[in-house]
Amino acid sequence: MSVNTAHLGLGIESPFVTPASLNYRPPVWPPPRDFPIVIDEQGNVISRYGDYKWEFWPWAKMALTLNFGDGPRKKRSRNLSPANADLLRQIVAWWLYGPRAVGEPLTLRSKFNQLFPLFKLCSMEGISASNLSRYPAVADKLPRTIAPSAACHTFSLLHILFEQHEMLGFTLLDRDGLTRLGAALPHYEKSQTPYIPPRIWGYQLSRLRAFLDDFHAHRQGIEDCYHFCLNAYAHNAGSLAEACQKRLKKTRTPFHTTSTETGARTGAKFHGAFSRIARRFGIDDLLQRWLLRPGQSIDDLGRGVSILGSYFNVVGQVGLAYLLNFSLMRFDEGWSLRADCVEMEQDERFGPIFLLKGVTTKTVKDGDARWVTSPSANLAVEAMDCVARLRMIAAEANPDVPTMAADIGNPYLILRAYEPWINCNDIDRPLSIRPRYRGYTYLITTCANLLDPDELRITEEDLQIARLITPTLDAGEFAVGKNWPLAWHQLRRTGAVNMQASGLVSDASIQYQLKHASRAMSLYYGQGYSRVRMNSKAQDEYIRTMYEVLGKQIARLFTDRFVSPHGEQRKANILKIVDPKDSRKLIAAAKAGKVSWRETLLGGCTKIGPCEYGGVDNVARCGGGDGQPPCVEALFDRAKAPAIRQLGRVIASRLIEAPEESPYRESLEAQQRAVENTLNVIDP
Repeated sequence: MSVNTAHLGLGIESPFVTPASLNYRPPVWPPPRDFPIVIDEQGNVISRYGDYKWEFWPWAKMALTLNFGDGPRKKRSRNLSPANADLLRQIVAWWLYGPRAVGEPLTLRSKFNQLFPLFKLCSMEGISASNLSRYPAVADKLPRTIAPSAACHTFSLLHILFEQHEMLGFTLLDRDGLTRLGAALPHYEKSQTPYIPPRIWGYQLSRLRAFLDDFHAHRQGIEDCYHFCLNAYAHNAGSLAEACQKRLKKTRTPFHTTSTETGARTGAKFHGAFSRIARRFGIDDLLQRWLLRPGQSIDDLGRGVSILGSYFNVVGQVGLAYLLNFSLMRFDEGWSLRADCVEMEQDERFGPIFLLKGVTTKTVKDGDARWVTSPSANLAVEAMDCVARLRMIAAEANPDVPTMAADIGNPYLILRAYEPWINCNDIDRPLSIRPRYRGYTYLITTCANLLDPDELRITEEDLQIARLITPTLDAGEFAVGKNWPLAWHQLRRTGAVNMQASGLVSDASIQYQLKHASRAMSLYYGQGYSRVRMNSKAQDEYIRTMYEVLGKQIARLFTDRFVSPHGEQRKANILKIVDPKDSRKLIAAAKAGKVSWRETLLGGCTKIGPCEYGGVDNVARCGGGDGQPPCVEALFDRAKAPAIRQLGRVIASRLIEAPEESPYRESLEAQQRAVENTLNVIDP
């Protein structure tokens, strides 16, 4: 069956992809090898159909490549036979131009990665992927080559491709092959993102803060040292533009120490080892403290001045990690923040509220999204902004770097390295094409002294708390004595849980580690997040976590820790609607409004809907201090006995100064009776 190309069209969502674009519709199917697949904003062809790899950075705004495996042969490369590479190339083009064409390059990469193992297997077995159905013994190896987490998606892709095989012109797996594969695929249940235990979360946060404080303490020296180095390179190259664009020969670099060249003939100046310059500007100990192992020096391994570039990279990553700890941002969203990302709104009740503004990478509808953050976010943003503006000096001086006025006046907080002592790739790409980012573990490796492995070692208490929030933790990866494997998305998940003040974290001071800043953030999210426009994905994460935490809280109510002032039968009646062993039903019941739980000073309230008596700052009605029996919806928390006694002492001290027969005194006396009633129930 031939394909009517009039029905094809490039589905990528990009401002410079239109029906008039040269790459919008191929003239025939499959496309000719010289057909342009990717064209940038200036009309330059970036990738053609027959290329062994397709570059998608003009669309993705980041480095994104699909390698079809029929290029230069290298060890450990993803090599495919030419015939199989052509089949895969045709399928990817079908995803771009065919029915239900993909709109996002990241979606395309995901599909490509899910299907690539099939073509790799066929190439290793010496068969064409279009003949796979004729070789059931080979097809039976597929379940072992497909990642369990991708099995369901891969199977779905193969099914859709079979349904479209007449238009494609070939078949990967026929119906019988799909049936065999479906029966052989293992069941996979996606595990939840781990919640970081409060001790480890607090530790990594304190170390990020220490790094940023150290940067600001040495900021002037860092800036002065950077300008000195730029000027030294500019002098030896003839100009800063020449130094940044052409790169100096090693023997002309100003901190070169192994040459006998004096510069008398060329006019070049040599300043000796960079360690001397770092010491001169008072930053040698700073670089040693964070980047070097014991016994190493700045001049080891031939690094020299390049260590300054490494330090700048770490400043960006540490600053971003700090911001992620205090927001619900995804890492790639934070990666694209600009210098003006911090905003402050004045709230009549809560005072100043600090926000991060940026673009969510998940949907074009949130091009001007907001995330509530801590006032201390400025600490990270100012450090990142300082480094970005220093790097922008070199970027602006280099004629190969396509900068715009917006890039110079309001730079991205994280930039590629453009300084003349760094070998930078992709400097000819617009700054809107974001550099590649790596995981949290890469930051830990690069910044050698950021985190002490001993502090990341999981204790029994750490594991117990983590499993309360994430029961599906992999027992092999998360075990007592092993180091906690930090990851960016864990910060998002942990932040969502901590904002809920779930009560599962016993040491509340961890949540409020940075004085009032972190406490304020929880308050804003807990009481006012709906008044602030968050991006939709962050809001989804928050709401989903809210119900998960609520389900965990309700499950705790079945323990002896909580008691009804009206006896065990009343408690049983309150909780009879849910099964504490079924977390899904608990969460579903919470979402449906069939069960409710709000913490109070005395324990909590199970009343569905709002309570007209308060309970958060006044406990008279909860504990029966108003002359009536305690509230039938209340459950008292034995673990709060010390706090309740302290509340009684506070009330007693206020009663001393309360005017006789005043409403204020009557309220205090009612609350005092409520406290006494509660203590009689939980600690008879």
